[in-house]
Amino acid sequence: MISKNLYFNIVIRVIAIVLSSIGIALTIHKGYSSVIPAVLLLSIIIFSANLIWYINSTNRKLNFFFEAIKNNDSTLQFPPDSSSRTLRELTVKFNEVNKQIQRLKIDNQQKEQYFQTLLENVATGIITYNSQGFILHANKTAKKMLSVDVLTHIKQLERVDNKLYQTIQRIQPNEHKLVSLLNETGVIELSLNATPFKKNNDELIILSIQDIKNELDARELDSWLKLIRVLMHEIMNSIAPITSLSESLSKHISKESESNPEKSHEIVSKGLDVIRTQSVSLMQFVESYRKLTRLPKPEKKLFSVNNLFSQIKLLFDSDCNGKSCIEIKVLPDNIEIFADEAQISQVLINLVKNAIQANENNPNTRILLVAKKMNNRVEIEVADNGPGIPKDIMEEIFVPFFTTRENGSGIGLSISKQIVRLHGGNIKVKSIPNQETVFSLTL
Repeated sequence: MISKNLYFNIVIRVIAIVLSSIGIALTIHKGYSSVIPAVLLLSIIIFSANLIWYINSTNRKLNFFFEAIKNNDSTLQFPPDSSSRTLRELTVKFNEVNKQIQRLKIDNQQKEQYFQTLLENVATGIITYNSQGFILHANKTAKKMLSVDVLTHIKQLERVDNKLYQTIQRIQPNEHKLVSLLNETGVIELSLNATPFKKNNDELIILSIQDIKNELDARELDSWLKLIRVLMHEIMNSIAPITSLSESLSKHISKESESNPEKSHEIVSKGLDVIRTQSVSLMQFVESYRKLTRLPKPEKKLFSVNNLFSQIKLLFDSDCNGKSCIEIKVLPDNIEIFADEAQISQVLINLVKNAIQANENNPNTRILLVAKKMNNRVEIEVADNGPGIPKDIMEEIFVPFFTTRENGSGIGLSISKQIVRLHGGNIKVKSIPNQETVFSLTL
């Protein structure tokens, strides 16, 4: 409607100017009195001035409106009392747009205030900084954790703790780091996660900081209690028969050594054999514990995952009830990892061996070795289609000496987890009963 009125008013004025010009030309050509051309010329001037005024008044309102938007000023109001219907409609529309902008601004301000309040009150510390290290925002949780009142640049963290500063300075986008920090409450364990974010043309890092000391302490205590229970169980199982047998032999020797020395000698000999067997078993258990606690530091080098998989396939492929059951999938084919090849091989051998043993009654055993690249990490999977792992023991399988097999030592998965941890990675398991079990290693 506004555009139609605008076009109509402009066209009417242009037509009036054109007709006046034609009238001047005709009166001059016909030789009429000079009064008429003068009147027509005056009308042309009036119409032209009116057209210029009309266009300028519209342009001025448009200019005021766009300048207000440019300056983020939505308070400007246009008086709707113009004599021109088009200008009145235009000012009404401008005012409506301004009100809509005002509502959007108020809504955005409320949302910003809400998220700001939320950010300030979360239990996680949040620091946002740019590529030059200037801190754009740090919530009160982060300042409390770091024992500072004001944070404007990450360089300030050097005064808090040099190791923390170095870690934050070197952390890469999408990287996770752990660092210990001594503050006014004591030693805390901080988990740092860096998330990249682009604002306009500025590359930002959103750093989340969590104090995980309590969680680590609780898990550490739980692990120690589980380990102590297992150790006590194994040691008591080995020592109780020795103690009982020793007491029986002592009583027997005191009663029958003089009356029947040959029989006494035979009983003592058998008893000593049992004691020796139990002692050897206990020594093997202690040796297993020593292996678990004395893993050597990884000697890392680049090696081909495809070659490693091929060696493991060659080693075990005939153990699946005499059939070939191991499949290999490496994407891309030339994946290399920087790790201790012997230790990673030991982990995979443990997992494949466990999979074969779990499928000893499965005539259609299928074990899949998969390696795939994910960003800067490599994920290795060992999957099988066996009976799976019951939910009630899923959390126990990595506990040292926990086993569901009669002759199992219970340290294979514990050693595997520790090896992966020494490489800065992690190992996870998921299992669907009677469908599949997948162990995933991220390196």
